[in-house]
Amino acid sequence: MRAVVQRVSRAHVTVGHELVGKIKHGLLVLLAIAQGDRESDADYLSEKIVGLRIFQDEAGKMNKSVADVAGELLVVSQFTLYGDVRRGKRPSFDAAASPDSARTLCEYFVRRVRAAGIRCETGRFQEMMQVELVNDGPVTILLDSSKAF
Repeated sequence: MRAVVQRVSRAHVTVGHELVGKIKHGLLVLLAIAQGDRESDADYLSEKIVGLRIFQDEAGKMNKSVADVAGELLVVSQFTLYGDVRRGKRPSFDAAASPDSARTLCEYFVRRVRAAGIRCETGRFQEMMQVELVNDGPVTILLDSSKAF
């Protein structure tokens, strides 16, 4: 499971002209599920992301988590994080999970974040989405559960 985590001052996602998810101060999480990922991968990433100390404290140091600053999450599924371009220029997405398995784990991930007490909005799975954000910092972190175990 991979995630691109961006600290944002605001972000929203639309499908067509419909606003489907919107947050103010918090984290935008682009989330990809790989073949073979399990709930333990989602547990690891959800706990890591909720606990990431990437918000500034009173001294200006990155020392606070999204929970500490009463921030929100916007989770957008993005299988293209598993795009492999080592051969040629057209990405292969063979490593990405099937849509059914990815949807199940993505929904599980969101439930875990919400269970941690974080307000969490989402995009719409398997839809063409437009994501707009204001990256705060900018701060962008890459996480991969396969590198954790």
